[in-house]
Order: sequence, then C-alpha cells, then structure tokens
Amino acid sequence: MNLHREFIFACDWGSEASSSNNNTPSNCEDQSTPGLCPAAHTNTGQDIMKRAAAKQLIERYFYQLLDGCGNPNCDNKYCASSGEARNLTPNEAAAEAIKLFYKEARLCDSLPNKVPRTEANACDSSASTTCTTSKSKDITDNKEELQSGESSIENHESTSQTPETSQNKSQQDDHKTPSHNNGAPLTEERICQLCDECLRSKAPQPLIRALGEAFTQPAILARCFQSKLRLDSDSSGGKNTDKESKAMCSSSDPDKDVDSVAGPELDVVSCRKAFGYLAKVPSEYYSSALVTALTTLAENMEIDLRITKKMSIEDAVNCFVIAFEVPDLGCSDYLEIALPALCHAAEHLPVKAQAKLARVWAQHCKDSLRHILETLQQLITLRVISTNYTRHFQLQDDESVTLATKLMKIVYYANMLAGVMESNTLREEPVVIASQLDPLGDALDHLYPLSSMKNSKQSQPDDPLAIELDINVLDARKPYLPFEEFYNEPLSDTIEMDIDFANYKTEISNGKKFAFLKYPFILTAATKSLGLYYENRIRMYSERRVSLLHAVVGAAPPMPFLRLKVRRSHLIDDALVELEMVAMERALDLKKQLVVEFEGEQGVDEGGVSKEFFQLIVEEIFNPDYGMFTHQPDSHTVWFNPTSFETEAQFTLIGIVLGLAIYNNVILAVNFPMVVYRKLTGKKGSFEDLADWNPILYNGLKYMLEYEANDLEEVFYQTFRICYQDVFGNTIFHDLQENGDSMFVTQENKKEFVDLYADFLLNKSVETQFKAFRRGFVMVTDESPLAALFRPEEVETLVCGSKNFDFNELEKSTEYDGGYTSESQTIKDFWSIVHSLSLDDKRKLLQFTTGSDRVPVGGLSHLKLVIARNGPDCDRLPTAHTCFNVLLLPEYESKEKLQDRLMKAISYSKGFGML
Repeated sequence: MNLHREFIFACDWGSEASSSNNNTPSNCEDQSTPGLCPAAHTNTGQDIMKRAAAKQLIERYFYQLLDGCGNPNCDNKYCASSGEARNLTPNEAAAEAIKLFYKEARLCDSLPNKVPRTEANACDSSASTTCTTSKSKDITDNKEELQSGESSIENHESTSQTPETSQNKSQQDDHKTPSHNNGAPLTEERICQLCDECLRSKAPQPLIRALGEAFTQPAILARCFQSKLRLDSDSSGGKNTDKESKAMCSSSDPDKDVDSVAGPELDVVSCRKAFGYLAKVPSEYYSSALVTALTTLAENMEIDLRITKKMSIEDAVNCFVIAFEVPDLGCSDYLEIALPALCHAAEHLPVKAQAKLARVWAQHCKDSLRHILETLQQLITLRVISTNYTRHFQLQDDESVTLATKLMKIVYYANMLAGVMESNTLREEPVVIASQLDPLGDALDHLYPLSSMKNSKQSQPDDPLAIELDINVLDARKPYLPFEEFYNEPLSDTIEMDIDFANYKTEISNGKKFAFLKYPFILTAATKSLGLYYENRIRMYSERRVSLLHAVVGAAPPMPFLRLKVRRSHLIDDALVELEMVAMERALDLKKQLVVEFEGEQGVDEGGVSKEFFQLIVEEIFNPDYGMFTHQPDSHTVWFNPTSFETEAQFTLIGIVLGLAIYNNVILAVNFPMVVYRKLTGKKGSFEDLADWNPILYNGLKYMLEYEANDLEEVFYQTFRICYQDVFGNTIFHDLQENGDSMFVTQENKKEFVDLYADFLLNKSVETQFKAFRRGFVMVTDESPLAALFRPEEVETLVCGSKNFDFNELEKSTEYDGGYTSESQTIKDFWSIVHSLSLDDKRKLLQFTTGSDRVPVGGLSHLKLVIARNGPDCDRLPTAHTCFNVLLLPEYESKEKLQDRLMKAISYSKGFGML
C-alpha cells in the first residue's frame, strides 16, 4: 500500500484540505514552502528540498492525527493518542494536517508506526508534489495516482480507522450512499443524486470524489452528459453507429460538425441542468476540490493536445464546453489558478477545434456566453489592477492576460455567430491603387525596417480562425452581446501603446511577440486610435526622410510636408485644385504631414490651423447649395446626390479630405449615416441600413414585411416601380425589375422587393459618386490598418469624435499654468460660467480653444486643456493656442467681466484670436 500516494489523494480531494490552500495566494511571494503554493512552478534543487521537507512534516501531522504516536500518556491535543483529539476521516486529517503545518503546531517525539520514510518512498519528490498546479508533475505518476487513489483510501479506511469511524462507515453503507463512478461518466441523474445525498448527510466526500474522477481525466469528462441517443447507441454495442458519428465529426459541413458535437454526443441542456442542481449545494463543500480538478484537467488536456496529440477535436471541445458550464464557484482560486490553466490549455487547440468550439457555444450555449465573457474579463481585470508592470515585465508578458485574451477571441466569434449575421456576398469591390516605385524610398525602408509602412497592409494577415469560420465582423448585423462588452477599460488604460505597437509591427528572432492590437476587440476605440496615430506618424516621418534623401542626391527639391496654401474666399477651389495636382503627380505625397497656410494671414501650423481648415472646408462641401450632397430631413444626415453635376474627380477629392482628416488625427463635423462607414470598410448597404438613413421609409417597409394577411396587394398597392425626387424637386421613376410597373408586390416576393429597393437607394443610385469618394479615401488610408483595427461604428467615432459632452471630465483633466491653480477665483468663475452654457456655446468654446468643436475619441478627459494666466485684469479678450489646446485667460476682476469677454471671444473667433 502506497501511503504517500494515499495522502496526496486525500489532500487533493478533501474539501476542507483543498480549501485550506486558499490561505496561500497564487502570487505568493514567500516561497519557503513552494510545494504548497498553487502558483509555484520552479524546479530548482532548493525548491525540491523544501518540498520534500514540507511533505515530511505534513505527513507526520497527518498520521499523528489519524493514528497517534502510540504513547498512551500523550498530552498533545493534536495527536490521536491523547484523549483530546477527535476521530477524523482521512480527508479531514489531510485538511487538518495542512493547517497544523502552517501553524507550526506541536509534533510528538515518537513517530507512529505507519509514517513512511520519505527517502525510501518510490515516488520521486521532484516529480510529484502537493502543488496540484505544478507543470513538472510526471504524467504517468499523475494518472496512476488518480486511478489508484480511490482504492488506496478505501484500503486505509479498512485498516486504520477507529471502531467509531468504522461504525460510521457501516451506517453510511446502510444508507446506500452513492459509490464512486469507477471511471463512468457523469450524468444529470447522478449529479442530482449526489447533491441530494450531500445536502441530506452534510458529507460532501462522495460528491467530491465523483467530480474529481470526471474532471481530472479528459477522456472521462468528454463522455459526460451524453444525450439519450448516444447512450442508447452505445449500450446497443453498435460499432457502425460509432463510426458514423466519428465520420460526421470529421465532416467538412459546419452544421454537421455542430450537431455531432453538441447533438448526439453532448447534451448541453442536461449538463446545464446538472450544474444548476450542483449550485444548490453550498459552494464551500466542493469549490476548492473542483478548482483542483479543473486545474488538473487543464494540465492533462495540454499534455494530450501539445505532446501526445492523442486527444480528438470532439473530446477537446466537449471538455471545454462542460468546464465553462460550471457555475460560479465563488472562489478566488478559480480566477487565480484554474481559469488561467484552462486558458493555457485552450492555446493549444488546433484551429479546427477552436472553430468547432465557437460554433457549439454559438448554437447551444448562448445563455452562457455572457458568463464566460464576464469570467474572462474578471481574470484580466484582476491581473491588470493587482500587478505592477515594468519595462522588464510588461503587460504583454503576462500569460494570464494574454492567454485569456486569446480564448476571448473564440467567444468573440461565437458571439457574432449567435447573433444576426448577413450574407458575406454583399461586398464592395476592392479599390486598387497603383503603387508608385520609389527606389530611394525602398532603400531607406531597408535601413529602417520599423518605419517601413509600405507593406503594412500585410502586417495583419487574415485571422486563421476567421477564415475557418468564414466570418467577418462586417457581416455581424447584431451580435448576441454588444461589442462594447468585450472592451476591457482597465487593460486599455494600462497598456503602453508604444510597446504594443512595436510588437504589432516587428518580428523578433523567436517569433512574434504578443500584441493586443492583433486582438482589437478588447481595446477601446480611444486606445486603438493611439496605435493608429503611431502608425500614421511613422509613415509621415518615413516620407519626410525619403524627401530629404531625394534632395541630398539632387533628384528633386525637398518637400517634407504636404503644403496647402488656400484663400478663405476661395477655400474649396484652392484646396481641391492643389490636392488634385498632388494626387495626379505623386499620390505618396498625400501621406506626408499636412501643413495649411491661409493666404494673407500670419501663423505657423502646428495642428491648429489644419483643424480650422478642415472645419471650414467641411462646412462648405456639405452645404446643400454646393450640390454634392443632400440632407436627409428625418435622420439629419447627409447623403450623396445621385443627380449631382460634379465630376467623379470632385468626389474623389472629398474622399481624400476625409482620409487626410483621419491620417492627421483631426475630428470632422460630418453627419454621414452609419451605412457610409460600412461601405467605406467594404460592406454594401442593405435593408437594415435604412433604419438610420431614412427611418420613415424603413418602418414602412418593415411593416410590409411583417404583414401576413392575404390582402397585401390591395392594402399596399405597390409595384416594382419606385419613384424619388432629385434636389430640384423633380420626380424620377425607376424599375427595380424589368416591366416593374406591371409587377405587384405580393407575400411571395415582398422580401425581394425590399432588398432590391434598399440596394438601389444605398448602392446602385450613388454607385458612381461613392466609388470615386471611396477611391480618394483609400488613396490616403490604403496602407493603414484602419479596417483591421476598427469596426464601422468605431470608424465613425474616429471621424466625428465622441458624442458625450461631459465638461465635468474636461474640468478634471485640465491643467493650469502661469500662476493659476484649480483654487484660483478666476478659474472657479470660469468653470461656473462654462457649466451654465448651452450646448451650442460649449461647442463654440471647444472651437475657440482647440480649433474643433468635436469631442475627441474617448471623451473630453482625453483633451488635455491648459488654462494659463495672461496678465492681470484688463480689457483684452481671451486668446488661445489651438495647436496646443492652451487658453490664455487674463485675471479679470469680476465674474461678470470674465463672462462678457469670454462670450465675445468664442462668438467672433474665426480667423481671429487663434494662433
């Protein structure tokens, strides 16, 4: 009988013993007893010696509690030979032994006869420790221990129990307590039976043993909670049925894959019911033991997936589905130990297994998606806020965070599949921009590989999991959970984007380092915009160096910037003419830093003049009198004029202006409907896009789709000929089908009518104008990871800024200079006046101080306004350095005078008072 192995088994599965390990945190700094620390993974000689010493002491406590020291006069209350000690089961003794070890309780001098000699033990202490999370544990010993642990405990109970405990055991046998599974998979009925018995007898050992047997061995867990169909086929001994099932599992049809995993094999509903019943049992009875079991399960799965490669895709998927259906354990060890171990095992899932898991979660576990996501978010947040990251240990080096992010990607795709998906055939034709050869630029890029942006389109290859699932975020019309729930704000606030961006762009010798930019769903739009800013700035600097190198060799005059010299009275003509010349001669110059100069005005453009330029040009371009865009009165948006007299080149130049605004980190006051941003990122407009394009038309068509009566023709009296008005009020007719005027809309063809109607309004009627517009936009952004990092909703935020005008955030983030502090009376009066302003006046204040009336991505807290004292009381108006967001404010003598001067300044600021 291997007493050492018996003791480990008792420690692992004793509920109180396992819970006692909670006293040692997972990030334990004190490694004096590393064998007991769940997070210890070291294998140094010193650690091995410490583990061996710790095990010896705990074993002595264990047998002292269970068998005593043999001294009839013993006065040690922690010894079974004294009259003070109570009778303990092996599980209880294991738990108490660990507690006594931590307390350094008294040990008897004489040892009980059954204490094993550690040096004579066949189990190598370096290969097996009481730390259940140690990755150095030998797989063979681990499996042996799990298989023989139960019989060894039973043998020990039969040989070393006191008469009282033997009597208790007999009484339990009389009650027909559910015995061990002996390797049989769990079922809903068995879980219910074990839970009932646990609640009745207050003895959790049978439940713990059953969970332990199943959850430590992937081969057993994968067969748990099988459907009735599968069980019946197995009991009939039909090998042909099993072969058919395996053939279905390997089928290339995604639907058959899902059914084969979660249909005839795994009954998710039964699994969920069983765990719902388990949740009725107090978690302290089983939580710690289940954490240990899940950790062991993850380690064994990792070995099977990474080393032995003997685990099938179906078994791996079933194990993960069941593991994440486990109810909330309410145990910190789950987040600190078990969940990171499961994430580590999930990293080794092949792409086909990841895709299958995403499909199963999407089709059969929709109700669990939020719980899985929240659990992963808790793990990431806990690690981020509790860890002090440095340059030597960065956020990207924390495996608990990075592996949880990788697993969250599977949940992300499952969330899209579980929602409303559109056809992946509605794609805009790709815009091809002819590349321009630049030998000097190529040579410079060879010298500065990090600054090479020419191949940035390939820097983010298509995600293999997305390819396997044949899924694109553009097709997700309505995900099951909002995309915003995948943001992790603590992580986004903590991440050092310069480091992450370098990882994103650079390959190191041993492979690619982890970059959160490759998992953009977890980052807020504000954080990703910083990564885009780095990308664009490096591109600008690269073009500047190329230009200077051209000048050095005499190839061309130096043009380090994209300079636009415009007149305020002819703003559109001057800007579009100059941009057209640049686009025709050398389109690469569009990727240089923009510098704007207003003719006849002094000022150096450090960003503020460009902001004003974009603000003014947008106001004119989208003016209805200009005729390029029309206003939608219901949605207060602008749309392309299908009957515009402007040339395609004009729309191309408007696209260039929009692209330049993003490229130069300028927010615009444009009011496009969301369908424009979807089309810019490559998705054609469809019926659902009419909701914010023309709400009245959308509601009318939706009512037609929902109308089920047989008199649809008489009620709507609609044919396949539609009419619309141009900007001059003329009515124009268009047939959606040939001879559309004679084809009435019926119950059978109403869906076709709606789709054709939406396609004409959003795509075909403005195809020429939008294609030219998108071409101009792509000319600037083609080498940017814009589409890879941002969803269409985020691109809108990137272009238009946030819609949250929270000036309390601005007040908290504002800095002061020149003698002002937050306690200065002038500052208090200033904020009192600002908070009382109307929204229009607040916009004017932003326009005056920053050059833009839009809120930056992430809110006003990201604006970083500076208010500086500009001398004592005087009659001068406030001024502003818009390039640096600095407001120069004299120290006015009264609040009334401050309000008067401020309102005059912000009301008459264009071309005056802004430097």
